[in-house]
This record gives sequence, structure tokens and C-alpha cells, in this order.
Amino acid sequence: MNRRSLPALSLLALAVMALAACSQSAPVNTAAPQETTAAPPPPPQAVPDPDADPVSRASPPMLTPVALGVFEPGNPVAQATTGKLTIDDLELKGENGSLYKTERVAIVRGGDQYSAGQTYGATMQVEASQAVELRRVIEQTPPKEMPANAFCGTTPTGFIALAKVSEPTGDVVKLMALQGGDLPAATAQGVGLCASMFYMGKAVEKAAS
Repeated sequence: MNRRSLPALSLLALAVMALAACSQSAPVNTAAPQETTAAPPPPPQAVPDPDADPVSRASPPMLTPVALGVFEPGNPVAQATTGKLTIDDLELKGENGSLYKTERVAIVRGGDQYSAGQTYGATMQVEASQAVELRRVIEQTPPKEMPANAFCGTTPTGFIALAKVSEPTGDVVKLMALQGGDLPAATAQGVGLCASMFYMGKAVEKAAS
């Protein structure tokens, strides 16, 4: 081999080695791959506990009584069943010892039916638009001397209906007693009329002369 060609070969070898070194030192993307994270789930919605704060819960509507006070019997039926009648929020008390503990269940109208074909207005002789207070009897005590003179006799009184109308002579309270456990309505079963009566005004003490 010609000695003059040795430097040329050396230069070529050096060039090949340089290229190889460049290819090995080429930058490599060593960055960590970007993390893909899902959106965080929405926070759970709190469900209100109906028993947690009973004070804030809506109260049932109050039923306004149609008549309260002391009333005189206006007909023989009223005289026999109670005599003078005291009407309170939770009871009706007769002068003869009769007592009916009640709860107010509805305000109906005279035109409403308490049983099929029978309306409060027709029985109590009030207008169809007249407000009628309906009470359920939860406990009763018959008259002391004549127990059979209770509103429904020896049968338990189921409901009492009350209406108050204004007349020239004063307020008149009309009362109707019903037997049966079903809530009085056109489709009620076993509801029947026991007695209907009326009371005159409030009992007013006579002024001393």
C-alpha cells in the first residue's frame, strides 16, 4: 500500500467514527409522558333528612272552630241529650253529665254529602255554602241519669257536625250527631244520622238589678 494513501484512509475512518458518534449522541426525548387525569367526580349532594330538624317542617293547617262557648238548648232533642252545652276546642260537655272528647277533622260545606244522597245542609237546615265543622268523637260519657239519651243512644257516636248561623234573635248553633267509623262522605259505609238539634246563643249571666 502507498504510504501517501494512509492519511487519506485515516481521515475517512475519523469521519465515519464522527458520524457514528453524532448518531449515538442525538438527543432522545426522555421527558415523561404527560399524565391524563379524569375530571374529579362532583361532590355528593346532601339529601335532607326529614327527621333531622322537625322544627323547620311545615305544620298541618289549623282548622278554625265555628262555635265555642256555652249555649242553651233550643229544642226538646237538645234538652234531652245535653241540656246546656259547653263547646271547647277538644270536647263538648252537657249540663246533664254527658261528655264527648273530640278532634277536629275537617271544615265542610252544607252542600256536601255525609252519606249517599244526604247533605249537611238538608239535615241541619243551613245553606249549601254554610261552613260546617266536622269532629271525630274519640271518647264519650253518656248522661248520668239517663245514659240512653246520649247522641246516638247506646251506639257510640262517631262524628259530630257543628254550624253557627246568625239570626235576628242571636247566634244559633246547629248540631248533628252521626254513627259509624268511616269519615262522612258520599261514598262512606255505615255512616248514619243519630240526631239533629240546635242551641240558642251564648248563655249570658243576667245582670244584677
